[in-house]
Amino acid sequence: MATEIKVPTLGESVSEATVAKWFKAVGDPIAVDEPLVELETDKVTIEVNAQVSGTLSEIIAGEDTDVEVDAVLGMIAEGEGAPAPAPKESKIKAECAPCTPAAPAEKEGAAPLSPAVRKLIDDNKLNAAAIPATGKDGRLVKGDVLKFMESGGKAAPAAAPAAAPAAAASPSRDAGPREEKVKMTRLRKMVASRLKAAQNTAAMLTTFNEVDMTAVMALRKTYNVAFEKKHGLKVGFMSFFTKACIVGLREFPAVNAEIAGDDIIYKNYYDIGIAVGSPSGLVVPVVRDADELSFAEIESTIKSFGMKARDGKLTMDEMTGGSFTITNGGIFGSLNSTPILNAPQSGILGMHKIQPRPMAMPDGSVAVRPMMYLALSYDHRIIDGREAVSFLVRVKECLEDPQRILLDM
Repeated sequence: MATEIKVPTLGESVSEATVAKWFKAVGDPIAVDEPLVELETDKVTIEVNAQVSGTLSEIIAGEDTDVEVDAVLGMIAEGEGAPAPAPKESKIKAECAPCTPAAPAEKEGAAPLSPAVRKLIDDNKLNAAAIPATGKDGRLVKGDVLKFMESGGKAAPAAAPAAAPAAAASPSRDAGPREEKVKMTRLRKMVASRLKAAQNTAAMLTTFNEVDMTAVMALRKTYNVAFEKKHGLKVGFMSFFTKACIVGLREFPAVNAEIAGDDIIYKNYYDIGIAVGSPSGLVVPVVRDADELSFAEIESTIKSFGMKARDGKLTMDEMTGGSFTITNGGIFGSLNSTPILNAPQSGILGMHKIQPRPMAMPDGSVAVRPMMYLALSYDHRIIDGREAVSFLVRVKECLEDPQRILLDM
C-alpha cells in the first residue's frame, strides 16, 4: 500500500507554493518525521516530513513545480527497496493516452503540468505546446505561462487572470558567456512585488533627523554585564528603538494605522515588524504586543527571529501582520537611506550607522558625539508632515534621554 505525500496547509491567504528541493531520491528509504521536500511560499520556506516510514517510490511534483494546497507531491511505498516507477517518458504517454487531439495541453514527451499551471492554461484557452518552458527538465511553470501572456501570447480576452503580476522592468534574456542566470525565488519575487506595489499605491515621503546616541551607549555600558548575567543576552539597540517608537506611536496614532478602502483603521496594539536579512531575502517577523514586553523579552524575541531567519525556520504566523516596521541598515554600514513602506502599514523607521561627528553643544562648545541618522518613510495620504516630523522628534527625544521611555513621555 502506498501513502501520498501532500502539500500541507500553508497559512492564511497562501494557497500555492513552489517545490524548491527534494531531500530524497526515488528508491531511498524513509523514516517517520524525516524531511522529504522543501516548499517555498511567498513568505516562508516549509519542510514536508514523512508521515510514515517506507521507501520513496515516486516523485510526482519535481523541483520548480508550482503546487497548490493538498496536491500530491510523491508516494511512499511500504518497506524498503520498493521498485522505482516506470521511466518518466512511459508514464507521460500513459497519462496522455486518454487526451483527445482537440486539447493540445502538453508537448509530447514533456513533464506533466502541475494543477496550478493546467488551470491557468485551461482558463485562458492557451496551447501549452506553444509556451517556452524554463523549469527543471523542461517543465512548464506558472511563471512561463504568465510571461507568455504578458509578451502578447494569444489568450481569450475575457479570461485574463484577475491579479496578474506587474511586468518585469526588463525582458528576460539568455545569460552571456560570463554571466549566470538564476531563477528568482518565490520569496524574492514577492518581496519585489510588495515593494513596488507600496511605491505605486502610497503617497510615500521620507523625513530625516539625527540622534545623539551618547545616553543609550552609556546606559548599555553601565548595565550590560549585569543584564547579560540575569537574562543571558546583551542589551541591544533594537529594544531601545522599539520602546521609543511605541512612545511615539501612542502619541501619533496615524503612524500606527492603515488605509482600507475609504476607511482608516487605527490599531490599539503595537505589533512591531523587525526587518531581518536572510539567505532567501528580506523578511519581516513581528514582535507581538511589544508594548507589554520588557527590554529583555524584546531582545530575546529578535535574537530568536534572527536565528530562525538564517535557518529558514520562521513560521507563517511570525511573518504575518504588524502595525509598524523598523529596519536597520546600519549593521551593513549604511549612513542614510529612504526605507520603503511595508504595506499596508503607513510608517517605517530606518536606523543607520553610528558615526562619530563633531557637534555644536548648547553652551557653544564643540564635541565629538556618536550620531545616527534616522529616516521615517510614511504614507502622506494618512499621515501629515507635522505628525511625521513630530513622531520622529519624539523618538529622538526618547533615545537621547532614555528615562522618557520609562515615563512614556
